Amino acid sequence: MAQMTSKERMLAAIRLQTPDRVPCTPDFSNMIPCKMTGLPFWDVYYNGRVDLYDAYCRAAKYFGIDGWYQAGVCFRRENAFSVENAVESLTAERMVVHTTLRFPEGELSERTTYYVQDPPTPTEKRVKDIERDFPLIRKLYGRITGMDRDLIEAQRAACGDDGLYCLAVGYPGMHFFTNYMDGGLEAAVYAQSDYPELMDEWAALEHADVMRQVEMMLDAKPDCILLGASGTLTLSNPELVRHFCLPSIQAITAMAKQAGVPTMLHSCGKSAAFLEMLYAETDLNCINPLEEPPMGDVTLKECKQKYGDRLCLMGNLNTTDVMLRGSPEDVERAARKAIDDAGAGGGFILSTGDQCGRDTPEENLFKLVETAKTYGKYE
Repeated sequence: MAQMTSKERMLAAIRLQTPDRVPCTPDFSNMIPCKMTGLPFWDVYYNGRVDLYDAYCRAAKYFGIDGWYQAGVCFRRENAFSVENAVESLTAERMVVHTTLRFPEGELSERTTYYVQDPPTPTEKRVKDIERDFPLIRKLYGRITGMDRDLIEAQRAACGDDGLYCLAVGYPGMHFFTNYMDGGLEAAVYAQSDYPELMDEWAALEHADVMRQVEMMLDAKPDCILLGASGTLTLSNPELVRHFCLPSIQAITAMAKQAGVPTMLHSCGKSAAFLEMLYAETDLNCINPLEEPPMGDVTLKECKQKYGDRLCLMGNLNTTDVMLRGSPEDVERAARKAIDDAGAGGGFILSTGDQCGRDTPEENLFKLVETAKTYGKYE
């Protein structure tokens, strides 16, 4: 079989075809690229001295992976608020930034802690009282009037044939509410119990906004639409996933299918009950990271048997015990098992669980790629 480019290899797998070999794209979209810049992480995430996308491009080329290029899109909106950022404190280890969203009717505020060698963490979230703050939540959804096509084309050019160029979008659900509600998941659960009509309205606002984003993304013709929603089921339950998440996933995947653009969904943690919905009730093409216990609740072999006729599977080496703490021999052993369990006939992308740790040994990443290139060949 003729050798494929990384882009061709990834697309063949997503389309349930048999590429020249198993594609290999460990999940290291954040910590490893940031570490490789040699800068404090806040200089990437906040100060923008290096763009995270560019840092990932360099890391992907360095390790020789089949790139999984995840691009965020800058949309232009008719906003009814202004944004003010202020650095409240700065030490050798961390920086705290206070962000205020000012509306004519009031304000929302949040704090983010940026670390010198770790990704940022929201330490105060903008929604403190769902009933009081909801009039301002509505105003967050200004009409989208356009997007930065120059940025998209620059990112696409940087990706080239080295991998899959994905435009990323989210969808509503408990994972989404948790990101914006002070008190996190607990606050979201109480709000869903006490104010279900407001949570439904919030989900409807987010759904409409997401569908407008996808419409514009598809017009840009990416290689793939990536639905990113970490912890969809882990932070919820099957009933609420069906209520809040499934309608958006169905609409996004149907729209993308009509446009001829494949879709991939990333949701770490538990996914067994979620997979049943995605397989039977959506037009999704690819799912990751399919984490095994204790991080998740599935195994690749069972997933291949149950869902491999319609879903491309992407995963799932353990990021802690294997990739971070294991030896190259451990990585090779786990990679071979993953290929044995899910690689037959194509439709499989060798990857890891969610986000390889910052200090993952380079030799382990190189061994993962080497194993795909040697053991993962198709005749």
